[in-house]
Formats: sequence, structure tokens, C-alpha cells
Amino acid sequence: MTPNTPPTILVVDDTPENLALIGECLMADYQVRVANAGARALELAAMAPQPDLILLDVMMPGMDGYAVLQRLKADVNTVHIPVIFVTALGATEDEAYGLSLGAADYITKPVRPAILRARVQTHLQIKQARDILHHHNEQLESEVQRRLAQYHKVQDVAMRALASLAEARDNETGHHILRTQSYVRILAQDLACQPRDAALLTPDVIENYTKAAPLHDIGKVGIPDSILLKPGKLTPDEWEVMKTHAQIGADAIWRAIRSDPEHEAVAFLQPAIDIAWHHHERWDGSGYPSGLRGDAIPLSARLMALADVFDALLSPRVYKTAMSFDEADRIILEGRGTHFDPEVVDAYCRQREAFREVARRFAAPSPRAELEAA
Repeated sequence: MTPNTPPTILVVDDTPENLALIGECLMADYQVRVANAGARALELAAMAPQPDLILLDVMMPGMDGYAVLQRLKADVNTVHIPVIFVTALGATEDEAYGLSLGAADYITKPVRPAILRARVQTHLQIKQARDILHHHNEQLESEVQRRLAQYHKVQDVAMRALASLAEARDNETGHHILRTQSYVRILAQDLACQPRDAALLTPDVIENYTKAAPLHDIGKVGIPDSILLKPGKLTPDEWEVMKTHAQIGADAIWRAIRSDPEHEAVAFLQPAIDIAWHHHERWDGSGYPSGLRGDAIPLSARLMALADVFDALLSPRVYKTAMSFDEADRIILEGRGTHFDPEVVDAYCRQREAFREVARRFAAPSPRAELEAA
């Protein structure tokens, strides 16, 4: 029903006299369409413009009114159309049965025009109010989704901006963030299809892991430049200082979460603590800072460990040249069960081509290109 257009009423009855009587009663105020059989009624109910209300006889040959109503209510395209039974069946149990099937009302024959018009007008007003409410709810839902998308975008930007602070001090580029983030997502999505981790790795959890990945090295902002940027091998004492970046990062993220009393606005940062704190742990317990081993290492950190090492192997550093994909692949496989969770390595093996594609797509520009761009 559109503004300035009379509502459309579909009248269904196998008796021509009843169709004529009801049509004459309503045609002054409504557009009236008629059907003399159940099958035809279903066809007209599905046609545009759809009726705003259906007046339906019960006792018809072939498909009776009850069957027609059940078909209408089972179809998503017609379930919303209110149906009023108009029938000679006046027993209480007949009316109760019709209403139980989803009829909006029940009018007994012989039809009294004033009663019919009043019932029709009432149910059309109810439908109009329901349609307005439905449209309003759709608009609200659309606005909620739009604002939620904005909120998530702000989260992503904030995470990457924070991560860039650490990357900038480590002579890295944002490409490292994009690559490792992509690797974490690829591994998580693969493991979500495997028995061990399927229950944990829901779409929301995978999204949170992916969002948190850029903050894995945020603690490097607390490492002195003399150590962080040293071109040669670190001394044992310097290495101990370097290892503190894991704890520094986890503590910083925890302080951010603690600043929100209800922890709701920053709940997405919870996985970031595990990632920052434990992405240097090793499956065999020889990692740092806590020496965790096996499943005691949070899954998010186990994913990050492989993603970070893989990217580091492919990337040039002040103290080394970049390895080839095949060399990096060999080292990852050698670390199965010692450095890395065996099932995470297996996921990597299944997703080698996806890893290779990410490495190509987000390849860091060469020093010459960066100088030319500057």
C-alpha cells in the first residue's frame, strides 16, 4: 500500500454470488481482486502489487481455506498478509482452529456489510502500523550497522596507528603489520575447520585475533634505540633487555583495558595481551618471557609466533638479508613441534599458496623506491 493508493483486498470464494456481494460492499473504498479457487488465490497473493488483506472462504472444492492459509503462512513472500476467514462455519471449534492457523479474524456468513467493513478497516490499520514499525526498525538496524562498521574501522585504525609506533622505531614499515595480520587470519580460518580448534575459533574470535595481531611488538617502544637499532649481534645483557618488550607491551595494553571500568569498550584488546606477551614462547617451552609450553601458550600467540617468524625470515633486517620463500618454508617445517604448535604448522602447510600471495601482495618497497617516493 502506497500513499494515496487505496488498499487492495483479495476476496476468495467459490460462489459467484458471495464474490459479488463482498466486492460490492468494499469496492467504494478499496481495490478489490477476486479468486474463485484456492490455487488461484495463491497466485494472486504472490503477484505485485500484493494484497493488503485477504478475505478467505473455508469450504471450497479442492484446496479449502485452511490449506490456503497454511500455504500463505509457509511462504516468506505472503506470510505478512493478514487473512480473515469469511465462512458459514460458525462453531466455536471451527473459529478456534482457523485462528490457530494464523488467521487474523473470523467472520461468519451471512455477511453483514457494516461488520465486514469495520473488521477490514481495523485490520488494515493494524497492518499499516505494523508496516511502519517494520520500516522504522529496518532503518534503525541499518543505522546501527553503519555505526558499528564505523566503530570497527576506528578500532582498526587505532590498532594500526599504535602498532606503527613500534614498527617505526624498529625501521619496519606498515607492510609487516599487514602481512602478519593476514597470516594470522589465514591460519585461524584454516584451524577453525579442524577438530581441535573448531569450537574456539568462531568468526568473532578470528576477527579479534586479527585485530590484535598488529600490537604484537608494541612493547618495543620501551626498548632503548641503542639496543633496538643495533646493527650487530646483541650482548647477553642487551638481549635480556630486548626480551622485556613482550612484558612491556602486555602491561601497556592491560593498562588501556583497566582504564575502562566495565572493560566493554576495549574488550577487543584482550587477545592483544596474550599476543604481545606470549608470541615469543615456543612449543617446547624454551621461549620467553614465561617459558610456557604446548597448549599452555594461548592459541592467539601460537598463531602470531609462526606469522611473525615467517615474515621476519622473508624480510631484510639491519643484521641479515631476506631469505627466499623456500628457505623460510624449510625453517618453519623444521620448527614443527619445537618452536611451533604442530597443528599450526600443518595449517601453514595447507595454506602455503595463501601465504605466498600475501607476501607478494604486501611486499615492502625497495630502499630505492622509498627514496624516490620521498
